[in-house]
Amino acid sequence: MNLDIIVFFIYLLAMLGIGLYFTRKASVSADHYLLGNRKIGAPVTAISMQSSSMSGFMFMGGPAQAFQEGWHALWYAIGDAGGSIVNLSVLGKRMRRMSQLLGALSPIEYLAKRFESTAIRVYGAAVAIIFLFAYAFAQFIAAGKALETMSGFPYELALVIGIGVIVVYTVAGGYLAVAFSGFVQGVIMLIGVSIIGIMVWPQVGGLSGLNEQLAAIDPTYLSIWGKDLIYYGQWGVILGAVLIYAIGYMGLPHVSVKHMSMEGGDTTKNAILWSAGFNQLFTFTPYILGLSAIIIMPSISDPEMVIPEMVYMLFPGIAAAILLSAIMAAIMSTCDALLMQAGTTLSRDVYSRFINKKASHKQQLLVSRLCILIGGVIGIVVAVYEPPTVFALVIFAFGVLGNTFMIPYIASVYSKNANKIGVLCAMVGGSVTNIVWEVFALQNPTGLHPFLAGLLISLIAMLIGNKFGTPPSDPILDALELAKQNKRIPKKLEKGIFEDLAPEARNISYFLETKEVQPKSNEMQQESSLDTMRRRTVGDPKDRLNLEG
Repeated sequence: MNLDIIVFFIYLLAMLGIGLYFTRKASVSADHYLLGNRKIGAPVTAISMQSSSMSGFMFMGGPAQAFQEGWHALWYAIGDAGGSIVNLSVLGKRMRRMSQLLGALSPIEYLAKRFESTAIRVYGAAVAIIFLFAYAFAQFIAAGKALETMSGFPYELALVIGIGVIVVYTVAGGYLAVAFSGFVQGVIMLIGVSIIGIMVWPQVGGLSGLNEQLAAIDPTYLSIWGKDLIYYGQWGVILGAVLIYAIGYMGLPHVSVKHMSMEGGDTTKNAILWSAGFNQLFTFTPYILGLSAIIIMPSISDPEMVIPEMVYMLFPGIAAAILLSAIMAAIMSTCDALLMQAGTTLSRDVYSRFINKKASHKQQLLVSRLCILIGGVIGIVVAVYEPPTVFALVIFAFGVLGNTFMIPYIASVYSKNANKIGVLCAMVGGSVTNIVWEVFALQNPTGLHPFLAGLLISLIAMLIGNKFGTPPSDPILDALELAKQNKRIPKKLEKGIFEDLAPEARNISYFLETKEVQPKSNEMQQESSLDTMRRRTVGDPKDRLNLEG
């Protein structure tokens, strides 16, 4: 076995070690396994959020798109550069507070409790399970391709090895393993792509040299409309390409869960700084490497293998293996997050809600682990026999998830008028529109990107549906008001109560029953109200208001 394969297997074992290290902590309770006990700090939140959302697409799908479409592909990078800033700024603090006030352990459960609707839970869980696994399967394919290139193993064997490691450490360490491995993998991604970019840049003569050579081959490579002006005049396509990553992250359950797991609402500010810095350093380079490949390796047979082939061309074996670990880091950081969230949805929103409502912590943990394991096995089988392109599958799954959940998540922390009918209409309208746009290839005839079409329909459906539903209950409205406040929520409410009652906390109901919500200006009275609520949360469970909907 040569040195580069040894280096790569050491990397896999290191990731496996992280998962095994967190096994004991993850097994304490459902809260620890599914959300890391809501004590994830700013650096880990920010970097793991980015590494889990950017995925193998950034090393395979993105460069391939740039190789095929030219500078038009950079519209996606422009949106991506600001995506985390928008995501954390809009949802971060408020969603963190609301999720704990409602005792929600999954993003789907959060919506169901916020809008008091079982139908929202059912539809949201169905969409999340299907498309989170579809998204994960795209990463499986990317992992198999990358490992095949790095190791020389057959695609099937490489797939089993790579995904096997991911499944094992996710099953063992739960959310803590996913978050901390995501942080490590994000750092590896940034260092790896930066080194590759520094080596390739002189090869094409910098930005001016790259553009001159692209223009000599085909001037349309430089057009904002794509090679051969395929999207000429279609501003709806360009706007959708920017928005899908600029705002789409807010609709991804495996990304939104990062808000829920933060140490506190105040973590958001530092997380924004960390993620913004990471994005500006990382986001554009993979696309520019794809453009550079048009000059350096114009006859490459598989554009998705641009960066692996480029690395082997420019670096010796062991150095190439180290750098290519960045690709596996990107893939693994997304695979584990997707598997974790899909397993959470199955155990928390299906099993615990509809199959065994009295499930204990141990039963929830067991079901979560089994769901992740079974999903991983199914994913390997699908990836072996149905290998679509990574880019197409990622964009499709990303778009459907974003169009299903983004408008509801935003409404959940900003709107007092949004109700369960409006939210359900937004979810159905957004997801169905995106699917129809993709299946019937409506982008070119309509001039609208599938994500933009789904976004518009989702928003319109929300506004119409809100007129037919009943307003949220007083407990929910008061919880919303409390989550909006700029003042720090006392630690008694912010941290202590959930540990006492997890996973079925009913803290907000007691707060509302006391009717002691005071004006924002009277902080001492507010503290007294919260103290009363704190005392009553350990009272008779029969008195608790059921927010399941």
